[in-house]
Amino acid sequence: MTASKSARPQAPAMSIDEFNAFMDEVFPAAGHQAGGRRMVVEAMGYGSCTVRLVFSEKQVRPGGTISGPTMMGLSDFAIYVAVLSAVGKVPLALTTNLNINFLKAPAPRDMIARCRLIKVGKRLCVGEAELTSDGDDEMVAHATATYSIPPDRGGRPQGLSPPV
Repeated sequence: MTASKSARPQAPAMSIDEFNAFMDEVFPAAGHQAGGRRMVVEAMGYGSCTVRLVFSEKQVRPGGTISGPTMMGLSDFAIYVAVLSAVGKVPLALTTNLNINFLKAPAPRDMIARCRLIKVGKRLCVGEAELTSDGDDEMVAHATATYSIPPDRGGRPQGLSPPV
């Protein structure tokens, strides 16, 4: 399949700094404030991102690996970042489905989630996250998620441009 000559990459709906300020404003109890961020957005493009989960001993389960709930939380957060990179500041965008496949025991160190959106629709966004241990390119988990984008009071999905 060939790309259209008029197709140009879209810029993300917000920068990393704008995203961080938004998180600090609407989710202050989530612990994302500067200096205390456990999940750090390292890169953001339209419908894509890279998020680092800073390692903590609290994430380790018996057996010395990162726990499943920790990886699920990273996946959900990272796909949320990718969704907002496409639709903008929509605090009520919410997960309607999350599926994760654990592929290998991760090392007890920082984890990296590389995400991309598969579909950006008016009401739903579908994305995937590939999780790796820092310094190792072999995937330790693969997650997919669907996010619901609520309509604004005018009936249009939030974050998307109004019809012209």
